[in-house]
Amino acid sequence: MALTEKAKSTLTKLFGREPAPHPQDPELYEILQNQIFDEVFSTGVIDEKKRELITVVVLSSLQTLPQLKAHTNAALNIGNEPIVIREAVYQIAPYIGYPRTLNAMSTINEVFTERGIALPLPNAGTVKYEEREEKGAEIQIPRYGNEVKEVFAKLPGQFGAFVPHMLTAGGFGDYATRGVLSDADKELYALIALVAIGAATQIRPHIAGAIKAGNTLEEVTAAIVQALPYTGFPNALSALMQIAKYDSNASSEAYR
Repeated sequence: MALTEKAKSTLTKLFGREPAPHPQDPELYEILQNQIFDEVFSTGVIDEKKRELITVVVLSSLQTLPQLKAHTNAALNIGNEPIVIREAVYQIAPYIGYPRTLNAMSTINEVFTERGIALPLPNAGTVKYEEREEKGAEIQIPRYGNEVKEVFAKLPGQFGAFVPHMLTAGGFGDYATRGVLSDADKELYALIALVAIGAATQIRPHIAGAIKAGNTLEEVTAAIVQALPYTGFPNALSALMQIAKYDSNASSEAYR
């Protein structure tokens, strides 16, 4: 098997050099490079800049840091601004947790430093600490309703109020209110992180959330397919099954 011309062209554009055969595993690399950089890159309705941001989100979620470093460089090479890359990863912090977010940002910042990009990048927060609950609810409720609050109200003691607060103020108030990215992109990257970590319960409501935020069903599908070679088939196919069964008129029934 040899690399297709499309795969060669895409690899050269992303990584700044023509691909050479891998010295230890040439067959494996030819298979994966043809799949990712020809077949997947040629399919769907999202552009190359967003494809690389999706890839950065997936690799951050999976903690595959050597590949994250390579694709951070690729994301820059293809024309993404550093602050856009940073914000894509900040948006997934509530879903992948802070240790993985910090590891990802350390790798990304290493690339920025190597390329002479001054750190820290500008702030992008838009709300005050005491506004987080209110501003988060303004985003959360139109997309996801009050169902999560109702479900977790059944937790014992103070946790019935605290857990919904953390989701509204911490998940939506701290992150979904940030600038730079569109609402559609914020929700799309959150969904891709959930696909990557296999958070099956949250996939269906977040497909609906991504569409309510402005993505089309075809764009959501294309994003999941872009993630597929990195997550592996099981997690991606589980999400694509939800796409195939998607009913825009159905209740989210989140977390039930």
